[in-house]
Amino acid sequence: MFFDAAINPAEIALLPQRDLSSTTCVVFDILRATSSMITGLAHGATEIWPVQTIEHARELRTQMPDIVLGGERHGDPIDGFDIGNNPLEYAKLHSRRIATTTTNGTVALRACDAAKRVLVGAILNLEALRAEIASEENVLLVCAGTFETLALEDAIAAGMLARLFPDADLSDAARMCVTAANSYPTALDGLLAARNGRALAARGWREQIDWCAEVSRFSTIGIMTGGIIRPLRTAA
Repeated sequence: MFFDAAINPAEIALLPQRDLSSTTCVVFDILRATSSMITGLAHGATEIWPVQTIEHARELRTQMPDIVLGGERHGDPIDGFDIGNNPLEYAKLHSRRIATTTTNGTVALRACDAAKRVLVGAILNLEALRAEIASEENVLLVCAGTFETLALEDAIAAGMLARLFPDADLSDAARMCVTAANSYPTALDGLLAARNGRALAARGWREQIDWCAEVSRFSTIGIMTGGIIRPLRTAA
């Protein structure tokens, strides 16, 4: 098994030009997009449509009036949308379809469209991810980042997954992610140290950080096919 990592938005922007036909991409946007997606799927959301623009999300509402609009810009809920990017909101969407657009997470997901498989990753479903990718030969850990920069919490989550495979071959970028994960006693320590974690805590949203830092709370994985994320459940 070989792990590589795309650790910032500049690298992610180049993914559509790469041959990913034999690669499984695992996308992490821990604070908070992919954590919210996994939370929603684990609580019975049927589909999540990750889109890159607010306009596209609104177009989906015209086609599917019952779809829930969620997402954020600069961390804030989007005017006229039903929910923001808070995973605790996604826990209430049983049997619903969701269209979501975020600053980095949904962009990173759609950059992987041509991959062999695209899985939604989080600390929340780490053990399920381990079981799901155990037989893969090539895994790309996609760290969505913040605006144009690396996000520490994404690198930590990617490293937590990679270190579950001690015999795997790691690129330098993947090894850097493992080093980031090993730098903190717990996932929560790492998330609280990250710039995004500090920003969320300063806004009084500590409970969201705590939620996103829970290790393997869910056995649900999201798999994106044709631009739509649906739940892929494992025995983990």
